[in-house]
Amino acid sequence: PAGTAPWAPPAPRIDNTLLRALARAHRWKRMLERGDYATIRDIESAEGVTNSFVSRILKLTLLAPPIIEAILDGMQPKTLQLEDIVYDFSGNWKMQLQLIKP
Repeated sequence: PAGTAPWAPPAPRIDNTLLRALARAHRWKRMLERGDYATIRDIESAEGVTNSFVSRILKLTLLAPPIIEAILDGMQPKTLQLEDIVYDFSGNWKMQLQLIKP
């Protein structure tokens, strides 16, 4: 944009879809750990979502910390979408980090 210094870092871009999914994933994980829900099917019934949706969203709890930090700070690449993470998921943090490299 005009008037922006060439060395200025990009402005944060909060992706509310990613943030909500990340928060939901960690909430469900805590609820499973505490025993509020015994299974993914219990979450499915209580939350009115599908089993596959719960399974995909719970994968977000396994994201590498730098990816979580980038999402929380709004500094994830513009091209990083929720679908990219949950459908093409690798538990390998080294491979995950390829998602946020410029």
